[in-house]
Amino acid sequence: MKITYEGNIIKVEDVQEKVKIIDLLNGNKDKKYIACMFNNEVKPLDYKIDKNATIELLDISSKDGMRVYVRGVLYVMSKAFAEVYPEALLTVNYQLAHAMFCEIDNMEVTEEIIDKVRKKMEEIIKNDIAINKISMTREEAEEFYKKEKSLKGLLQLDQKMKKVVSLYYCEDYYNYFYGVMPISTGYINLYDLRKYKDGFLIRYPSKKNTNVMPKFEENKKLLSTLKEYDSIHKTLNINTIYKLNKSIEEDRIKEVILMDEALHEKKIAQIADNIIKRKGTKVILIAGPSSSGKTTFARRLGIQLKLNGLKPVTLSVDNYFVEREENPKDENGEYDFECIEAIDLDLFNDHLTKLLNGEEVNMPKFDFKNGTKIFDGTKLKLAEDEVLVIEGIHCLNDKLTSSIPKENKYKIYISALTVLNLDYYNRISTTDTRLIRRIVRDYKFRGYEAVHTLSMWPSVNRGEENYIFKYQEEADTMFNSSLIYELAVLKEYAIPLLEKIDDTKKEYAESKRILEFLKYFESIPQELVPKNSLLREFLGDGDFDVH
Repeated sequence: MKITYEGNIIKVEDVQEKVKIIDLLNGNKDKKYIACMFNNEVKPLDYKIDKNATIELLDISSKDGMRVYVRGVLYVMSKAFAEVYPEALLTVNYQLAHAMFCEIDNMEVTEEIIDKVRKKMEEIIKNDIAINKISMTREEAEEFYKKEKSLKGLLQLDQKMKKVVSLYYCEDYYNYFYGVMPISTGYINLYDLRKYKDGFLIRYPSKKNTNVMPKFEENKKLLSTLKEYDSIHKTLNINTIYKLNKSIEEDRIKEVILMDEALHEKKIAQIADNIIKRKGTKVILIAGPSSSGKTTFARRLGIQLKLNGLKPVTLSVDNYFVEREENPKDENGEYDFECIEAIDLDLFNDHLTKLLNGEEVNMPKFDFKNGTKIFDGTKLKLAEDEVLVIEGIHCLNDKLTSSIPKENKYKIYISALTVLNLDYYNRISTTDTRLIRRIVRDYKFRGYEAVHTLSMWPSVNRGEENYIFKYQEEADTMFNSSLIYELAVLKEYAIPLLEKIDDTKKEYAESKRILEFLKYFESIPQELVPKNSLLREFLGDGDFDVH
């Protein structure tokens, strides 16, 4: 066999048995690396090499390495709970800033509980216990679950195409976690466990600084929005894929869809009412990460505002870019179109001030081909019953609208804050939901294959981290654009696109990860999605023409 590692070729000759990656590469005594990329697929360090391969070791500064680390932290935490409080019904609920928010359904979380679990975690980590993946056939798994009467990993049996059911064992503790796990508990060297609200946080380092715990920052508005949606869907008895699939199988999904859509309409109406109550509001600012559904949300909010006697007028920040030669460049010497300095802030604020004072302004139109603003005679003047609606990545940053008094602005943060979990230990990432939306939209309306969307996604995420997420708590309100049923609709479009990506592409690992979890969903036909649904922004054929 020929192994390529860091550009060097290692020849493996006269090997009688399969060689583990960790042994081939002289161990990993300092535990710097937590997993590896094996022919563009994430594998554990004890993976046995059986063919020619290109190997890249992963530490937690990489996206995939951090995912493995977070799974390891959650696994150790859940094992500690099982040993100290075996009766606890634990749920891993949401991701906040470098942390997971967890709850115990049948116990009040106290400092004493947290302290005991923390001490047990330290003991488990210090003992550096092996975490082994055990695989069973479906028949063996059915017998296992009949005997154990456990829900851990039971979801795998519901995936009809899945021939092998897997569990991770550490001593006599077992659980199912979706994805690769560290090969032992000793790889978890930095974490924090703390009581928070009515649950607790399990915190971990950031990819940018892997050696220190980040400063604790509260996400009060984000958590409140997540908990509100979570409680509603618990009332509907749909908070896991298993329960969603049951509603589809039992032909209850139409009611679920109508309830979910009614929740969106109710929240949009409430936001419109709040804007009306703020008598001085003249500028509505909408920001959110990619594929949050901002365009459809703005249209639906506009309808609710009109019902309240306010007429929305859209102002596009994209027409206010600086002249191309003045645009800042990034560290690679490329134009940075996402930084706030790419906006002609002086002109933008001058026009805002004049419009709010009742003056008429000459509106620019940006010529992206030539990199310059064109004034073609288009004019704008606000009437007494009109309000500006501005959408863009910098809308929560006061620097964009520095000339406008706070009492004249109403800021809205919108994102697809997923509250659906695979099961009680495996959450579905909010970022994944937006990525799947974008894969479908890019193909249907922009002609891009999934491999292109995946290749661009890290750059999109960097822009969001730099310019959106840090300002989300500045919003006056948050709107959760996720729909509990949407992935069961989007899967029919996303799966064929993801299946086109093979292991010769570096995007293969990401495509396979998304592909595998989408297969857990039963399908919902597009025809059941209402025409005014926010989901139509990604599917098309809706009441709002946004493409």
